Amino acid sequence: MSALDLARWQFGITTVYHFIFVPITIGSGFLVAGLQTAWYRTNKDKYLRATKFFGKLFLINFAIGVVTGIVQEFQFGMNWSSYSRFVGDIFGAPLAMEGLLAFFLESTFLGMWIFGWDRLPKKLHLASIWLGATGTLLSAYFILAANAFMQHPVGYVLNGTRGRAELTSIFKVLGNSTAVAAFFHTIPSAFLTAGALFAAVGAWMLFHNKDAEVAKPALKIGLITVLISFVLVAVSGDTTARLMTTQQPMKMAAAEAVYDTKTNVPFSLLTIGTLNGSKSVFQIGLPSVLSFMATGNVNGTVEGVNNLEKSYEQKYGPGNYTPNIPFAYWSFRLMIGFGALTALISLLALLFIRQGRFPRKRWFVRSMIVLPFLPILANSFGWIFTESARQPWVVFGLFKTSAGVSPGVSAASVLFTMVVFTLLYGVLAVIEFGLILRTIKVGPETTKEVDANSQTLTMAY
Repeated sequence: MSALDLARWQFGITTVYHFIFVPITIGSGFLVAGLQTAWYRTNKDKYLRATKFFGKLFLINFAIGVVTGIVQEFQFGMNWSSYSRFVGDIFGAPLAMEGLLAFFLESTFLGMWIFGWDRLPKKLHLASIWLGATGTLLSAYFILAANAFMQHPVGYVLNGTRGRAELTSIFKVLGNSTAVAAFFHTIPSAFLTAGALFAAVGAWMLFHNKDAEVAKPALKIGLITVLISFVLVAVSGDTTARLMTTQQPMKMAAAEAVYDTKTNVPFSLLTIGTLNGSKSVFQIGLPSVLSFMATGNVNGTVEGVNNLEKSYEQKYGPGNYTPNIPFAYWSFRLMIGFGALTALISLLALLFIRQGRFPRKRWFVRSMIVLPFLPILANSFGWIFTESARQPWVVFGLFKTSAGVSPGVSAASVLFTMVVFTLLYGVLAVIEFGLILRTIKVGPETTKEVDANSQTLTMAY
């Protein structure tokens, strides 16, 4: 494999791994803040114990997310220096804002929340977790704004002499329609992931007869969060699909294996194509659904891969502008499928609970334990689709991926670092899941433990 292929694999591995923790952290922060608010308003002990219990899970994910995020940023200087030189003037602004504003907000107020129990006034302590959680939203938006420039470049001028894009308007970069659409699609996905985690933990605790007073609210809150979030994900996904059709029509064509431009295009449930993805052999689809998704009109026209390839060659010069269609097609469906399965399991579980019974069948509990892994897979395949179906561009229409790799980095050095990072992430995975499982097995603190810890902190203070 070439240095380019290995660099892409390395960036993909580090990013997918990092993005496991990001949505859990974003969603969990607000759910923990909600639990603490319930305790503040009602003064019920169960909400305090739930806050501290799920707060531990939140902090574990936050810590691992920070570590893996730092490693991910190293990629730009290690393997993608040519890309960094081209886009650095654009990326620098939102990434600096993320570090100086959003991450500062997160770390400062989460620090106050961690060490402020029984030291800060209850209202100020409650405000600290809300502000820390808000920081994760800001951080997500700045990162998405930077990524949106790769999908739909705006607010720049191309400096041919220096061979790079230069920023002309930070407001256009931050107000990029692609960034806004991605934000309103990504954040509900984060709540979907966190809700699934809360529901799974609550179900496991109920099955093992551990602290039902905390487990029942966690289960209900998690399931309701999943269902509401799924509706928002579906609605925002529809908006994102139409925007994508306008800005990156090749991506939509690849996602649906539409080879020729036509109207009344069906949404493909199953497509069997040639091994190289050059054409469709057999297809089962829902009539006119894709036309509606892409254009808002059942009679809308969807451009095909072959037609777009010809137009891109005329616009950008000779070359291959078609992404890996089987890869794009199946990653798009796996994204939707895992998300829908998460909602279906949650809906069935909520119906059981509404009937006043908790099924103690092993198959049900096992499906609930698997539940948080489903949105994680959906998030991962969604990111893979978004980035891989844009190829061969690293910045759409401006800069190809093949031109972005560091010129002085050999395939051997990239392979070495990829192996090291993969092993490192394997160790972090063992630590992460070990801490989470241990925390869940220990369970929430009892009322006596909470009171004792509070007295100890007060005396120390």
